[in-house]
Amino acid sequence: MLRFQFIGTVKLGIKSLLLHKLRSVLTMLGIIFGVCSVIAMLAIGEGASYEAQERIKKLGSNNIIINSIKPAEESGQTASTRGFQIDYGLTYRDGARLQAIPGALRVLPMRIIRENVRFSRNEVPCQVIGTLPFYPAVVGMDVVRGRFLCEMDELHENNVCVVTAGLAQRLFPYQDPLQHAVKIAEFYYRVVGIVRETGTAEQRPQTGQMEGEPLDNNVYIPLSTSRVRFGEVLMKRAAGSFSAEKVELHRITVQMEGMSAVETADPQIKQVLNRFHDRNDYETVVPLELLRQAEATKRSFNMVLGSIAAISLLVGGIGIMNIMLASVTERTREIGIRRALGAKKRDIITQFLVETVVLSIGGGLIGVTVGVVIPFLITAFTGRITIVTAYSIALAFGISGAVGIVFGLYPARAAADLDPIEALRHE
Repeated sequence: MLRFQFIGTVKLGIKSLLLHKLRSVLTMLGIIFGVCSVIAMLAIGEGASYEAQERIKKLGSNNIIINSIKPAEESGQTASTRGFQIDYGLTYRDGARLQAIPGALRVLPMRIIRENVRFSRNEVPCQVIGTLPFYPAVVGMDVVRGRFLCEMDELHENNVCVVTAGLAQRLFPYQDPLQHAVKIAEFYYRVVGIVRETGTAEQRPQTGQMEGEPLDNNVYIPLSTSRVRFGEVLMKRAAGSFSAEKVELHRITVQMEGMSAVETADPQIKQVLNRFHDRNDYETVVPLELLRQAEATKRSFNMVLGSIAAISLLVGGIGIMNIMLASVTERTREIGIRRALGAKKRDIITQFLVETVVLSIGGGLIGVTVGVVIPFLITAFTGRITIVTAYSIALAFGISGAVGIVFGLYPARAAADLDPIEALRHE
C-alpha cells in the first residue's frame, strides 16, 4: 500500500513540474551548468596534469640526470675578457666514478656542440650530440629507419651520424638521407639512421641561442668521434675577440635499477661529485622527484578546479530552493485541499522533494552529457589533451542529487507545516 502511495506521489510531483515546463527547464539550467563545469574543468585539469607527468616520465623515472653548468662567478668574465678560457663541468672520470654507484645500470655521457649541418645548398643550425650506442634505451628514442650508432662506430671513431626526423626533412626534402652524407664543420658524416624524439626538451640540453629553432634539430655521432673531431675546448669568436670553454661532458645520465635505487643514489652521486668539484659547476635533476611533485600539484589543482565548479552547483541549488519556495506560495490552496482530504505531512514533503530531486537529477543527467562532450570538443579544436574520469562524473552527478535533497528539504518542510485551514482560505 505504501509503495502505491509513494508511486502516486512521484507521479503527482512530475505532473506538477510538467505544468510549468519553461520554469522547470530554467531551474534546471543552474544544475546543468554546474555539473558540466565540474566534469569539463576536472577533465582539462586531468589532461594538463597527464601531459606534465608524461613529459617527466619520458625523462626516465629510473634516471638521475647531471648537467654541466657554468659557474656563476665566471659567467660575466667570458663575455668581457679577451682570450679567456674556462674549464668547468663534468669529466670522463666523473662518468667512471658514477658507474661504481650501487644500483647503477648504465652511465650515459653526452657532449653537445652547436654547429651548422650542411647538405648540398641546405644548411641548418643544429646540435651535434656525441653519445654512446645505448642512448635510445636510456632516454627514450625510436629508430624510424636505418640504425643507431653501434659499438664499432664508437671503437673506430667512425664518421657516421644519426639525424632526427625533423632535421632529415629540412636537409633532405627530396632525397633519401641514408644514401648521403652531411658536412659538419670540416668533416663529412655518413647518415646511417633516422630517429624520432620521444623525450622532452629537458632531455635535449640546449647550448647557445636556440629560440625560434625546432627542438629536434639534432645529429648524433659517436662520443669518441666527437672527442677527436671537435676536441674538448670549444671556441667562440665574435667581433675580433674570442672565448674558450673546456667542457669534457655536458651531461651524464645515470640509469638505476629501480625507483628505490634512485632515492638512495641521488645523495651518493652528489657526495662523489662534490669530492672532485670545488665549484658549483654541475646540477642534478631527479625525474622521480619531479613526478611526485607533479602528482601533488595535480591533486591541489583538481581540488581548486573542483571547488570553483562546485560553486556553480551551489548557485543552482539556491535557484531550486528559490523556485520551490515560490511554488509553495502559489500552491498553498492545493496543499490545504490535499491536507483536508487526508494527506499527511510526509506526503506533502515527499511530493515537493520528488519535484526538487527530479529537477536536480534531470539537470545532472543533461549536465553529464554536456560535460563529457565539451572536453572532446576542446581536444578536437585545440589539440590539448583532456581526460574525463569516472570519478568526476560520479562526483558531479552525486553532488547534483544531494543538492536536490538538501535545497529541496526546506521548501518541502515549509509546505508540510502550513495550517490546512489557513491554506484553504488562501486566495
